[in-house]
Amino acid sequence: MAAEWLEESSRGPHWLGFLADASDLLAGTLDPDMVPAIVAQVVVPRLSSWCAVYTSDNAAGPLRLVYLWHADEARIDGLREQLDDLDVDGADTRVTSAFQLNDSHVLSVPLTARGRSIGMMCLGRPDRFPDEVIQFAEDIGRRAALAMDNARLYAQQAAANRALQRSLLPPNEPEVPGLDYGVIYEPAGEANEVGGDFYDLFKAGDGSWRFAIGDVCGTGPEAAAVTGLARHTLRLLAREGYGVAAVLGRLNQAILEEGERARFLTLLHGEITPVETGLELRLVSAGHPEALRLKPSGKVEAVTTPQSLLGVFHEVMFEADTVRLDHGDVLLAVTDGVTERRSGGRLLDDDGGLAKLLAECAGLSARAVAERIRRGAADFASEPSADDLAIVVLRAR
Repeated sequence: MAAEWLEESSRGPHWLGFLADASDLLAGTLDPDMVPAIVAQVVVPRLSSWCAVYTSDNAAGPLRLVYLWHADEARIDGLREQLDDLDVDGADTRVTSAFQLNDSHVLSVPLTARGRSIGMMCLGRPDRFPDEVIQFAEDIGRRAALAMDNARLYAQQAAANRALQRSLLPPNEPEVPGLDYGVIYEPAGEANEVGGDFYDLFKAGDGSWRFAIGDVCGTGPEAAAVTGLARHTLRLLAREGYGVAAVLGRLNQAILEEGERARFLTLLHGEITPVETGLELRLVSAGHPEALRLKPSGKVEAVTTPQSLLGVFHEVMFEADTVRLDHGDVLLAVTDGVTERRSGGRLLDDDGGLAKLLAECAGLSARAVAERIRRGAADFASEPSADDLAIVVLRAR
């Protein structure tokens, strides 16, 4: 069968189709661990009886076997033992070469991408490799190396951005007397994008704590820069004794001073003070989805006054709302990844959808409320969310 395919391939159509199929398969994954497996499955048994893929972590590093495949699966373990005795680090990974390994003729094909050697692909078969097969293997090797390098770059970028995203979230969450709280954060989009949503909860001084939930316009490094600026500015000014309204005024100015790097920011910032009847909150909502209060009876009401979002106007004054949470009351704050969750032509918060979801949460703990809202947003539409999502729930014990 392989010989028949090879004979026909030299006339063109089968070869072109083979390369097209291989390219589609290789381009279809950005998982570095999957690419070697796809390479081996592509060439076996069309070009060879078995395939071993070696890679190195860097140009000067040792080669290691990352995937091995044989047309006869029962022979894989025996072949692996033979390859263990092979001095691959002494091989020249810059050029294609041939050698004998026990009963196999072996073709070693370099894997080079962007001028850098990233490994080699060894193909084995009982008979010698025809020139046509060598050409095919070299072509596959070039495509495989580029796919492997792309996958590595993607994985490195994704890991870096996950680390950056973690750095933009609270390092720890404090214990607040009389407060039961629940938080959820879920970034959306591709793995190499940093989300613009964030939350924070921290001690501001003796007897008072602060929380924030915000949404920076856009994603990526620019949004991350504004997120970092906002979170650190909030903490610094709060600990210096500035009230919530004053903090937002100064943060607004700091964002505007970023110039072309500035991004619009919606933010709900609040001060939490334990009192005998529960909690007293001082809140400012700067262009953010309205905060909702749930009473144990199931009654839900908005408790914040809409004010200007940050990063737009130089001359803007903020005023704080005072909100009391009696024992058992719940405050819900979310980003628009919840309120603007879309299903067809409808948004989750159309006709007070979020308030209706919250009304079903009477009697639940703060964490249970947060999870119920998250699940409600997820279930609202069948497709994955295209926006980040953050939820903060404060409940007076």
